[in-house]
Amino acid sequence: MLRIGLAALLSASLGAALAAEPAANLQSRQAEVQAQQGRLRDRIQTLQKDIDQHEASRKDAANALKASEKAISDIDRRLAELAGQKRQAEDDLEHLQKQIAEQRQELGRRQQELADQLRAQYASGLSPWTALLSGDDPQAIGRELGYLSYVSQAQAAALRAVGEALERLNALQARSQARKRELEQVADETEVRKTELEEQKRERQQVLEKVSEQLKAQRAQAEKLQSDERRLGRLITGLEEAIAKQAEEARLAEERRREEARLAEIRRQEEARRRAEAQRAEQERLRQEEAQRQSRRDQEAARRAREQVEQARARERAQEQAARQPAQEEPAPPSAGALQGLRHGLPYPVRGEVQGRFGAERPDGGLWRGIVLRASEGTPVKAIAAGRVVYADWLNGFGNILIVDHGAQYLSVYAYNQSLLKQVGQAVAAGEAIATVGATGGQVESGLYFEIRHQGKPVNPLLWLAR
Repeated sequence: MLRIGLAALLSASLGAALAAEPAANLQSRQAEVQAQQGRLRDRIQTLQKDIDQHEASRKDAANALKASEKAISDIDRRLAELAGQKRQAEDDLEHLQKQIAEQRQELGRRQQELADQLRAQYASGLSPWTALLSGDDPQAIGRELGYLSYVSQAQAAALRAVGEALERLNALQARSQARKRELEQVADETEVRKTELEEQKRERQQVLEKVSEQLKAQRAQAEKLQSDERRLGRLITGLEEAIAKQAEEARLAEERRREEARLAEIRRQEEARRRAEAQRAEQERLRQEEAQRQSRRDQEAARRAREQVEQARARERAQEQAARQPAQEEPAPPSAGALQGLRHGLPYPVRGEVQGRFGAERPDGGLWRGIVLRASEGTPVKAIAAGRVVYADWLNGFGNILIVDHGAQYLSVYAYNQSLLKQVGQAVAAGEAIATVGATGGQVESGLYFEIRHQGKPVNPLLWLAR
């Protein structure tokens, strides 16, 4: 009904009809339309509040995704560890199978030697009793008994060798069975982790889709109401013009009467304006002085904060170096002094379409401090240069984020990741996989958000990456 009334009032003959009506009717109609406009604006405000609440819900949902997205990252890292355990167990099992085969061959050789000795003794007819009962010369009998002693010692050694070979074979077979059971456990855990990963991904997608659909419907309704409100505004403008035309003559007559009062009022306002300007000038001077003092205080506080951060980093590096010193099995991560910073012509962390150019306006406000590289979910993200991980956690607006220190006050930032494969304190080599591409932090499309910072300030990554 509201739309039909507006269409009728905004017909082509609106101007002439309004001019012909009495002022009282025009004012009554104006009051009615303004009341309709007020009610419509109330509806728009109510709907806008709902939209704002759902926007907040969407942000809350994005924050609620923290646990899910961190779980996805942890599961991916555990799957990578399980894959490594599986490869190690398979290599060990293959090595054990080779050792078992070799040990079986050794057992066969030992058994064959013992059989050959027994056959030779049987064929020769030598034994202590036959030597004693032969009636030969005692010296010859003594020599035969000495030979038999040597043969018995050789047979005993052969028997011990056969027993040792059997023990080693049994031990190798037991280790082989243990490795097989470990492989089965790794396979079972891998399947469980994969199922958990898929469930977490489905849950995250359902939350995002539900909130997005609600916002889409409410924005469409808000646009319709705003369009109606604009039509009412045009109608009120036409009414006001008609009323103004009828009141023109009365205004001209009244204007002469008010001229003297107006001139007096102008003089009074001019005097008040001069006093206000003088007061504003004094307030501006005081404000600038206070701003200068505050700026100096802020600069001093920032300087002290930078010194404290550098001291904390130095202490952290010294503690990590001292903690790694006794351990000789693993190489220590590179210290800040060993890292040489960054150079131009660096490899891309991941290949993909570049979006969100550095320094350009962001759709949600502000400027891009880095770039977005669109890539498929799960694509490996590689370090652009050697360095050490200084941050690896979930951050609001960035999802799973990882920061690498390259020395010389250079940092590289990798965000929106599905999973983080490295932890704080670990050293990374150039081109080493440190994360996987995802859409965490409330993103809709998968990709990698990438920054390079020098001395804490963002720089254009495209000037540092290879063309």
